[in-house]
Amino acid sequence: MAATRVITAATAVTQTTSCFLAKRAFALPAKRPCGGFGALCFSRRALVLKSKRPFSCSAIYNPQVKVQEEGPPESLDYRVFFLDGSGKKVSPWHDIPLTIGDGVFNFIVEIPKESKAKMEVATDEDFTPIKQDTKKGKLRYYPYNINWNYGLLPQTWEDPSHANAEVEGCFGDNDPVDVVEIGETQRKIGDVLKIKPLAALAMIDEGELDWKIVAISLDDPKAHLVNDVEDVEKHFPGTLTAIRDWFRDYKIPDGKPANRFGLGDKPANKEYALKIIQETNESWAKLVKRTVDAGELSLY
Repeated sequence: MAATRVITAATAVTQTTSCFLAKRAFALPAKRPCGGFGALCFSRRALVLKSKRPFSCSAIYNPQVKVQEEGPPESLDYRVFFLDGSGKKVSPWHDIPLTIGDGVFNFIVEIPKESKAKMEVATDEDFTPIKQDTKKGKLRYYPYNINWNYGLLPQTWEDPSHANAEVEGCFGDNDPVDVVEIGETQRKIGDVLKIKPLAALAMIDEGELDWKIVAISLDDPKAHLVNDVEDVEKHFPGTLTAIRDWFRDYKIPDGKPANRFGLGDKPANKEYALKIIQETNESWAKLVKRTVDAGELSLY
């Protein structure tokens, strides 16, 4: 029997969302929720694709979503699905809103801190559940525990056809943007946290750009102390260096070369992190509107 638990995705967002570009809240038309970022909002009914169902950047504005686990943990069949209030499957990547206003973003936990099973959203499967990554048919594990909660920003996408001139002309890695959440609490797979971004690291993995947004959950005891990269250095000394070194070196035990980092090997500030989030949200909007090739990616 599949195990189901209820988690809070976003509170008090049934009436308004945020306009990132305008930096202010705006009212939503009746029955037209929009999870887009800034000016990228549009109605689900306005976009009908040549597929079994329509899709748009409309998002779930329900205070709670359910997480349903199917299959035994640490098996090839294990999946963590997300359900809306009616029990229907939804996509954590496409259907949970990126932002809920006032500089607050939703973050979906794939890998809890102090664990090493390499969990990820299955971007090529219907409803994009969380599963354990595989290589040559075997489950993948990091060589050692990751020391922070790790996951993704919904409604973002690193476009593999876009070369970033500021990071050695590297192309995106074809995935949602990653988040490293530095709070003290170990979270669960599928938790949806409200976070504020603090910094960004431009990791280059085998030539592909793989952004790491450093953030903190709003319910962490130190959240009120940190608002930018300098605050992280002050209140979490050594953390940014530890994050960079962890992601630089984790492939070395498998005989692969170390990853590299752009932007002078240093973390960018919050303003730059917000720019990356905006740009990758715009790329995601093009993806779901199919103005760029989706390839094998699931759009629902």
